[in-house]
Amino acid sequence: MVKKVIGKVKKVIDMRSRPSFLHDFYGATPGTKEYEVVKWLNRRVGSKDDEHFTRSKTVAGFVEEIRETGITAAVVVGRDTPGIRHSNDQISEITGGHKELVGIGSVGINGSATEVERAIKTLGLKGINLEPGFASTPMKADDPLLYPIYDACDQLGVPVCIMSGPTSPSLELTDPAPVGRIARAFPNLSIVCYHGFYPYVNEIIGVAFRYENVYLVPDMYIFLPGGNLYVEAANGFMKDQLMFGSSYPFRAMGQSLEDYRELGFREEVLDQVLYQNAKRVLKLEI
Repeated sequence: MVKKVIGKVKKVIDMRSRPSFLHDFYGATPGTKEYEVVKWLNRRVGSKDDEHFTRSKTVAGFVEEIRETGITAAVVVGRDTPGIRHSNDQISEITGGHKELVGIGSVGINGSATEVERAIKTLGLKGINLEPGFASTPMKADDPLLYPIYDACDQLGVPVCIMSGPTSPSLELTDPAPVGRIARAFPNLSIVCYHGFYPYVNEIIGVAFRYENVYLVPDMYIFLPGGNLYVEAANGFMKDQLMFGSSYPFRAMGQSLEDYRELGFREEVLDQVLYQNAKRVLKLEI
């Protein structure tokens, strides 16, 4: 039944995607240690082809794969950490000329409200990515140092995306409780949780139950043990708060979309998860 339904879903927004050419961390350079790590992670999360990402060596190759996969728009997520930094100008340049690409900017933990405003108003990016656990001094997401960034996103009406999962430097920093405190402090701010704060699935679902401005993108971790809880929640109260993400290049976008057929989403929920929720949160005109 689900297979039949997914064929009817005409539009898909992939909330988390990065082409391999963007950085060695994404597999830009064969023969490097980073390249092997990308292959390793692909195998860990169930990719059938652990070198599928080589196709995105160029923007053209990346966009071509998105089109062939049937994805309407892919969200290219910037990063600003000590180890990996993509400037907001770079993300804007990559995504600006293609209707299939949507840009999410980023700021580090010392980022300014001025840069947030420039990324949104001048560069046309649709949100801001923040990774507190990967900072030079790792911190929890509700550290007061980060509140000016949340306030700027709130004032601009764009989502803040917080990334945290099992690859974080410390699982203690993956605790979802701070997300609840941010949601309470900024009730009108859309908070997108990349990696779904896996493996704390029950806990982040509890936060999303309490705060309707919290959205989950479990991306590749929805296919791991315990990931069925995201689906169960979406089939109930959380149908407006879960969004599809392939986490490309760490999982093949086409395979991820196909694998959604087996997850057990109710037919009235699937369009919300694959398209409508992301369109609404990012305020896209597609």
